[in-house]
Formats: sequence, structure tokens, C-alpha cells
Amino acid sequence: MKFVLGQVFTGLGLFKVKEIKKTVHTIKSFDGEPLYYESRGEGPQTLVFVYGIACLMNHWHYQVEHFAQNYRVITYDLRGHHKSTPLASHNHLNMKTLAQDLNFLMDHLGVKGAIGFGHSFGVPVLLEAHRLNPDLFSKYVFINGFQKNPIKNMFGLDVIEPFFHFVKNQFNKNPLLWNSLWKTLVDNPVAMQLAALAGGFNLKLTEFKDIEVYVRGVAQLDLEVFIPLFEALMDFEGSEILATIQQPTFVVAGQNDNITPKSYQLEFKEKIPHAEYLEVPYGSHCTQLDFPDYLNLKLEAFLANKKAL
Repeated sequence: MKFVLGQVFTGLGLFKVKEIKKTVHTIKSFDGEPLYYESRGEGPQTLVFVYGIACLMNHWHYQVEHFAQNYRVITYDLRGHHKSTPLASHNHLNMKTLAQDLNFLMDHLGVKGAIGFGHSFGVPVLLEAHRLNPDLFSKYVFINGFQKNPIKNMFGLDVIEPFFHFVKNQFNKNPLLWNSLWKTLVDNPVAMQLAALAGGFNLKLTEFKDIEVYVRGVAQLDLEVFIPLFEALMDFEGSEILATIQQPTFVVAGQNDNITPKSYQLEFKEKIPHAEYLEVPYGSHCTQLDFPDYLNLKLEAFLANKKAL
């Protein structure tokens, strides 16, 4: 399967961007569960992109289109998400199995020294993968990530965690009803606006279609997948991993990110020995969608072993 990214105009004339090959695969992970991934482009280095909980590959589309010109780019669906379904069991939805999936995928691809990109929940997935195999990646990019529970006092209020436990208890009593409510509440224009206003997106910068794609992707995720993974998010503690990361690491924070405390990204900067830090003015929780061209240039410099700042 192939696609063409488009055409670009320069002062020398109109040139076609080189054609990028895309292949899609579904493999069985270490425990037999399905793991879907896509591969684009070619190059001496492989970039692996890990999205956040309930998200989808579209969160990375600007980076995929850009970097597939000169790198091999791998995107994949987390366990229980979208095309990495159906699951034979929902008893193994935790951070360790997500990290084992990533390790298995790298082994399947035969990739050594890949560069791991994580956004939000994708960052602790990379951290746990590093805990299991410290040599899995040669560099890291952590965008709006966290290494411990980001839910406490989110928006300055201690309401998210109690509300989650309420929903979990109600779901256990009536899964069909709450799955239906979930899809109705999430997949509507009001939810899209609220997601942006909460700091998840910058409405003045992010294409609204990207917010629509995200919200509809969230609505497609069953609560029996979301609930245990959200618990894994709250229970994760990876602060002690940071000092063990010897790889060059690029840490990105959004100035207006109300989802993940900026103090968490500052902790990355302080505790990871070879970390660079970039705070994006007006950036939301999805800085890679807010300022894709700006961020891609910074990432290019980092990948080329140049100072990104």
C-alpha cells in the first residue's frame, strides 16, 4: 500500500515530494494478543511513535508525514485500541503488558537503536519499556508526558479520581448501559469544545478536524479497556527510572497544558542526565498538533545531534 504526501513549491519551481511506501501489519504479541502497526518510509534510523490513552495514530500525523521522508517511521495501536483488537482477555491491561508489547514489536521488526517518541500516556509506556530493556531505544522524545499520577489536583481540583471510581463502580454494575453512555457523552460537539477548553487542545491553533478525529476515537474505545488502563495511569510511578536514562532525551512541555502538570516535564529535565527541555508558548496538551512545523524543526535538530534550542 502506498500514498503520496503531496507537492511542495520552492523558489526553484514545483517539485513532487518523494513517494512514501506504507505497509500495514497485524501480528500476535508476546501473549498472543493482536498488535497492529504501520510502517512508512526508509532510512538509516527508525522512529517509533507511541500515542496516549484512548488516542489514535492521527495525533502524530504531522510528524509521520514529515519524518517519513528521511526515516523509517513506525506507528502502532496500543493493546485494546482500534485495530489492536479484539482482545482474548481484558485481564492483562496494565503498563507492563503495554511495555512488553513495545519490546515485542521492536524484536519483531529487528530494529536496534530506534528512537522512541511518546505523547502523554505514551511517555510512561516508554519509561516502563526502558525499565524492562534499557537498551531498547537510542534516544527519547517525551511530549507533554508524565512519570507519576497526573490526575491528582488536575485543574486545581481533586475531582477526577473520585469521579473515575464512581464511573468504574457503575460500569461494573451495568457495562452495556455505561458503554452506551460513554459513546453518547464523548462523541458530540460539546465534548469536543470541552476537550479543547480543558487544555487538551488550543482551538486557535489545532485543526478542528484533528479534535473531531480524536473524540470519535475515544468514543470507539470500550470502557472495559479504558478503565483498567486509566487505573494503570494513576498507579504508575516511574520517577526512579529517570536517573537511569543515559540516552539523549528531548522533553517538550506546553505552556497552557492543563492536563499534565508542567512540573512533571521539569522533573524530566532535572533528573534525566542528558535531557534538553523545550516549553512551547501557547502550547496545549497536544503541542505536536498546535505547532507542528515549529516542533518538527526542533526535533530534526535533536535527531541530527544538534542543539534543538
